[in-house]
Amino acid sequence: MEHKTNRLAREKSPYLLQHADNPVDWFPWSDEAFALARQTDRPIFLSIGYSSCHWCHVMARESFASPETAALLNRWFVCIKVDREERPDIDQVYMAATLAMTGSGGWPMSVFLFPDGRPFYAGTYFPPRGGYGRPAFADLLVAIHQAWIGKRADLTDVAAQLVAQLAASSTTGKGTAIEEGIMARAFLEFERDFDPVYGGFSQAPKFPRPVQFNFLLRSWHATGNERAREMVLATLRHMAAGGIRDHLGGGFHRYAVDRQWRVPHFEKMLYDQAQLASSYLDAYLLTGDRQFADMAGEICGYVLRDLRDPAGGFYSAEDADSDDPYSPGGHGEGAFYLWTGEEIDRILPAADAELFKYCYGILAGGNAPDDPQGEFQGRNILYVAHSQEEAARQFQRSVSEVEISLERSRALLLQTRSSRIRPQTDDKVITAWNGMMIGALARAGSILEDRKLLAAAERAALFLKAHLYDEGQQVLRRRYRAGESGLPGQLDDYAALVAGLLELYQAGQNPAWLRWAIELTGTQIRLFHDQEQGGFFDGAGDAVLPVRMKGGYDGAEPAGNSLAAMNLHLLGTLTANEKWIELSRTTVAAFASSLNGQPQALPQMLCAWQQMQAKPRQVVIAGSPGREDTTNLLATVFSQYDPGRLVLLAESGENQELLATYLPFLGQMGMLDGKATAYVCLDFACQMPVHDPESLRGQLTPTANKQD
Repeated sequence: MEHKTNRLAREKSPYLLQHADNPVDWFPWSDEAFALARQTDRPIFLSIGYSSCHWCHVMARESFASPETAALLNRWFVCIKVDREERPDIDQVYMAATLAMTGSGGWPMSVFLFPDGRPFYAGTYFPPRGGYGRPAFADLLVAIHQAWIGKRADLTDVAAQLVAQLAASSTTGKGTAIEEGIMARAFLEFERDFDPVYGGFSQAPKFPRPVQFNFLLRSWHATGNERAREMVLATLRHMAAGGIRDHLGGGFHRYAVDRQWRVPHFEKMLYDQAQLASSYLDAYLLTGDRQFADMAGEICGYVLRDLRDPAGGFYSAEDADSDDPYSPGGHGEGAFYLWTGEEIDRILPAADAELFKYCYGILAGGNAPDDPQGEFQGRNILYVAHSQEEAARQFQRSVSEVEISLERSRALLLQTRSSRIRPQTDDKVITAWNGMMIGALARAGSILEDRKLLAAAERAALFLKAHLYDEGQQVLRRRYRAGESGLPGQLDDYAALVAGLLELYQAGQNPAWLRWAIELTGTQIRLFHDQEQGGFFDGAGDAVLPVRMKGGYDGAEPAGNSLAAMNLHLLGTLTANEKWIELSRTTVAAFASSLNGQPQALPQMLCAWQQMQAKPRQVVIAGSPGREDTTNLLATVFSQYDPGRLVLLAESGENQELLATYLPFLGQMGMLDGKATAYVCLDFACQMPVHDPESLRGQLTPTANKQD
């Protein structure tokens, strides 16, 4: 008898669609599911994951595809499947519950709820057979069912305690002051955790967390502390050399399981690409080292080639797992990216193969130093084992000859890899992550002087406005896929898009993007602001969720409140809106207890706080767009690392007219002596106007880092 699909077949999320043919009678998150639970007096089994999650796939194969396990789930529970990327508000609440119950979290997340949404038991991955401290999933289902029947009062007590704990953890307050010296203390904590051998701020596993880089580089900019700068540059160099980087196709994998960045968890996320591209751009501005610029361009190239929707938006992710090219019918983590030494010998000319294997650490028996699941035996993960200079000495060739050989080899291997079956692409377009990518592309376009990258950022912004924005209601939708937009926008959708639009506006000086950023910020305040305790709620509200939370952690993605605080300060300064400037301060102040207790948890919030302590900086370029002298002055501004600075163009047109409605004196700024003119201002008090790039560069150098 042919199995019928479940309700998830009607959804748009690739993750939910992956489970549409499970024998589990899945519901999406819906009133229908909770109503059924109430009517039948059954608990809810809530499973949360995402499409590129390796262990989500494992649990799906082992348990959700099992008719025997599905029978238990269908008989005793109402089963709900949630894509955490579509509904981060749901994920946040139940992840907090999971952490409170178990001390750790992750995906797939497995949570058991009362029919009103209160959690009473939680965990992550459960195997089909017990071991390593985890019960067998079927045994767990039996135990939960028995407790539901015989010990309901105990479960009620657990749920009450959990909800109280969640409510307390999501409470912020206005009364606590941010401690003096918080920036210095945060730096010392990062310095304490820094790995001096391989970079990063942990041992293993190692996750890229660009918000750490943002904080440390801003600290260097404000204080001249070279140690802050060195830790970031070292980490970025080690990451670029490691297996966490895709050396053939560009982009970075989610994280490395080892200390050396050698063995990645192979999924690729859009939000990582966006933030890391920006981090490498920062490193380029700080050092002038073209390798950093090349890394940023490589990341952008990967996104534009493999993650771009034909209409201009950007897809969410590529899976960690894929079909095994060496084992027909096989499937495994990273299979798309792995190589045997024999295949490299077969594809490349002998001399090129020998050089390539030396440079990228290829071994006959495989080169993975950490292989807990035994998936990489006999396979090789590309990483930089030897530099081009070392290879030149080893093979008695010039560095340029080595470079040409490696470039030729990478092209041939990429061509071969392109014939393999790619990992599945999660082709939903998430507003927040697109906002991050728009900002990164806009920065890359202006810093690398590549108009194509700026054009790609503009096209993505137009895509979001056309497909994920309701002009009448002035609200965002979170997700677009297969011709349909849906789900209410979350705080991070508004905050990340506004941040991206501010970068896009400065890169191209199109006033339409500034207007939209202002409009979105007004909606964000209306939908999410907590007028009683300060800060912003992460979601617009869901009747089932037991609490409405505010994220207090800048993790793989910056918290929505951290971005909102930064945006409000920049926009408030630019539009002379004192209420928004004050709102930015009260947003940071709402998290004072968290910042004082664990400043490392909110490095992006600390960036916002640091920005508020300094006078706002602006660079106004008066000149005709596209004219060489104007372009040269703008290029000079964008060649300097200066976070928090606003770049404004007084072009005697629509843009200058818009700026003058907020700051009338900007309407009076113009070219002097018929030449493009730069005005470098501190809190809109400007230095002497200059015409040439060298004089402008001197005025832009931060005081803390000028040499005596």
